[in-house]
Amino acid sequence: MGQHSGSATLSDTDFNRLLQGKHQCPHQVLGMHPLSDGSGVVVRVFHPNAKSVQAAPCVEKDKPRLTLEPVHSDGLFEAVTHKTSQVYAYDLVVTETDGTAYQQRDPYSFLASLSETDLYLFNQGNERRVYDKLGSHLRTFDGVEGVSFAVWAPNAKGVSVVGEFNQWDGRRHPMRTLGLSGVWELFIPGISEGSRYKYEIRGHDGSTFMKTDPYAFYFEVPPNNASIVWDNQKFEWTDQDWMEERQQRDPFHSPMSIYEVHPGSWQRKSDNAFLSYRELAEPLIEYVKELGFTHVEFLPVAEHAYLPSWGYQVTGFYAPTSRYGSPEDFQYLVNALHEAGIGVIIDWVPAHFPRDIWALAQFDGTALYEHEDPRQGAHRDWGTLIFNFGRHEVRNFLTANGLFWIERFHIDGLRVDAVASMLYLDYSREDDDWVPNRYGGRENLEAVEFLREINHLVHTEHPGAITIAEESTAWPQVTRPPYVGGLGFSFKWNMGWMHDTLLYFQRDPIYRKYHQNDLTFTMLYHYGENFLLPLSHDEVVHGKGSLLQRMPGDEWQRFANLRSLLAYQWLFPGKKLLFMGGEFGQSSEWSEAQALEWHLLEAGRYHRGAQRLVADCNQIYLHEPALFEADYDVEGFFWVDCSDHDSCVLSFVRQSRAGRRQVLVILNLTPVARHQYRIGLPQGGSWQELLNTDAGIYGGSNQGNLGGVEAESYQVHNQPFSAAFTLPPLSVSVFRPAAVSSGGSEPKPDSKSDTPNELKTGQ
Repeated sequence: MGQHSGSATLSDTDFNRLLQGKHQCPHQVLGMHPLSDGSGVVVRVFHPNAKSVQAAPCVEKDKPRLTLEPVHSDGLFEAVTHKTSQVYAYDLVVTETDGTAYQQRDPYSFLASLSETDLYLFNQGNERRVYDKLGSHLRTFDGVEGVSFAVWAPNAKGVSVVGEFNQWDGRRHPMRTLGLSGVWELFIPGISEGSRYKYEIRGHDGSTFMKTDPYAFYFEVPPNNASIVWDNQKFEWTDQDWMEERQQRDPFHSPMSIYEVHPGSWQRKSDNAFLSYRELAEPLIEYVKELGFTHVEFLPVAEHAYLPSWGYQVTGFYAPTSRYGSPEDFQYLVNALHEAGIGVIIDWVPAHFPRDIWALAQFDGTALYEHEDPRQGAHRDWGTLIFNFGRHEVRNFLTANGLFWIERFHIDGLRVDAVASMLYLDYSREDDDWVPNRYGGRENLEAVEFLREINHLVHTEHPGAITIAEESTAWPQVTRPPYVGGLGFSFKWNMGWMHDTLLYFQRDPIYRKYHQNDLTFTMLYHYGENFLLPLSHDEVVHGKGSLLQRMPGDEWQRFANLRSLLAYQWLFPGKKLLFMGGEFGQSSEWSEAQALEWHLLEAGRYHRGAQRLVADCNQIYLHEPALFEADYDVEGFFWVDCSDHDSCVLSFVRQSRAGRRQVLVILNLTPVARHQYRIGLPQGGSWQELLNTDAGIYGGSNQGNLGGVEAESYQVHNQPFSAAFTLPPLSVSVFRPAAVSSGGSEPKPDSKSDTPNELKTGQ
């Protein structure tokens, strides 16, 4: 400790706490204060690099200008005057030891930027817009522009703001605690947008460490990690039509086909550099519209230090990753997608967070956002930490974060990652490695309440926005409202369908007859939830290979199987999700380190054919209500026949509400063409062929029914009519009564054509 000349009015206790960075309310000792006897005022400034300091009146010019004297060699300055007994507004005129001089208002002359109501709601867990209160915000107080900082660190002995503006010196700007809230606050004049900063925290054990701001809106590009002061409300949105229409949209009875995208590897520049959010917008929109998807779902865009985590190890929950640009750049991308009529869903990760020492882990020197007990607070599989959902402030951090993405970035839906890991206290744990709930059960009751709360808030405050659960267990009522005991999600990934379907399609066709129940079992539980059918990024990583690689047989059979898989997904009940690259038969397993294999579209007709098939599937799907209107109604689906195991032939009908429109789907999942194969039909007349995955335009063998069949009054499969079909090998065929108007245009593939329609390659 440096030399002490003596402070006229400061106690030794306050003096030592200030110098040690442990004073919990530096505003009580720094700044201007009346003397205890009312005879004058004292001004105190702590500035380790200052050579001289003056306090100059800036409003009432008749007030005295004071020259502060050094009272400690570490940088404590003080002046006392008896010319006035009233505190007045003043600027600090500082000359530093290197000759730098500046004039600005004293940070310790301002009132707190948060109200008691703000703090009460935060500690209660009910401050819906806490991101407007905590974090860093450009503000004007008493006519002075600057930045307010606020951070929750209830167990810290001291917290300071450090950054470029104070040479990262934690002595310069100590913060004050606000009552018993655990929140530390400081307004610093003169700081502008773009300033980098962190919090220097002194723990109870005496250690000092730096942390990034949990509520920061922007970060340095990794591997750097400083928070950046930013205003994310200056973007001028032009998607009002989309947002108004969204409020009226019924997602359950509307088509939804989602293209899942990792923004860093969909495309790359010639030098393998990332596309920015703005550079991504035009080619992605053109491609998505060309293929007919209704939505794009981005893997997590929140800031993450480790690129190979694909965004699932979040270090900045309130900031789009700066790898691809600024928050405005991401808003531009969302706005452009909306203007093109494309919805935007993001993966959201409230289940866990990484152990990076500069982020949330042990934030104030204690287990603040996580549980202290590793049996509750650590994910064994992923090496990450589990949020303490029972803590009000942590729950508030997460619920406000979900709303934040919808409000500030106009996101249309949140796909919630790893819901199963949140629901079960014994998730992926040994018998002696978990702590039961208060009733002795394995359910994480606090996480359940959190999920119900966020789903309720999203659906009530943002009509038309959706939530999607990645949930892989039999937890009941995931997509039922909280008021009937459900979790309240809009949709749930049908992991059972995904697993069983891929398992079936991976088998050599000679063995498929023994496993037809893999395709039929899902309808036994289909009506229990609002299911979404995912073929996601998880199915093309970790040694699983690409979708194409998982298909058996030679090249022709692998592509025929892939086409059948994709068509089956589009025609089966439930909304659709396909990870990028699957639509054209990416050959290699996906890697976040490089772009998709777009060159394959120039290499041969099979890849172009698969891409064309997905585009045609989307067009049929979008224009045929039978394929989306009654996804979750019992009347929307029935098997015509699923008993011909030996032939591996299945047939089913999709219907719109009240059966007004019908579509027949036939699967022949062996490489053997079947002729004169009779299948029952629910109505007579001509049935038009809408789709044949074996058509030449898709790379198939061009076998089919010459555009349709004629029903006969011959009962088969408990149907009043039937027809004899040609079933091409390894194919899916789709038919609709010819007398029914299509309700819109759609492709009518010519089974004799082998010239594929040219589609964009994404390059």
